[in-house]
Amino acid sequence: MLIVIPELDEEQVESTIGRFRTIISRTGGESEDPNRWGRRKLAYEIDHRTDGHYAVMRFTAGERTLVELKRILRVSDDVLRHLVVKLPPSYAHEPLPEPAEISG
Repeated sequence: MLIVIPELDEEQVESTIGRFRTIISRTGGESEDPNRWGRRKLAYEIDHRTDGHYAVMRFTAGERTLVELKRILRVSDDVLRHLVVKLPPSYAHEPLPEPAEISG
C-alpha cells in the first residue's frame, strides 16, 4: 500500500505509482494493476497533512526487488507512508480489497 502526498494531481499520482511498478518489473518482479482508492482522509496527521492518495498493489518479487523497492519508497518525497506485506499463498487469487466506507 502506498499513500502519496495530497499536493499531487491525478497524473502525478499515476506517474509515482508507475515509477514503482517499473522498479518491480526492472528488478525481476511482476505487478498487477494497482487498486486506486483515491484521495482519502488519513487516520492521523502526517507531516502536517490530513489526507493522501491511497493505492494498493499486489506484486511478486524476489529479495533483490524488495530491497530496492523499500529503499526507494523510504527516500521518495512523493510517498507519505508505505507498507509491504507478504501474503500467504491462499491469498494469491483473492481480489484486492476495496476501500472501506467511512461514515460520519
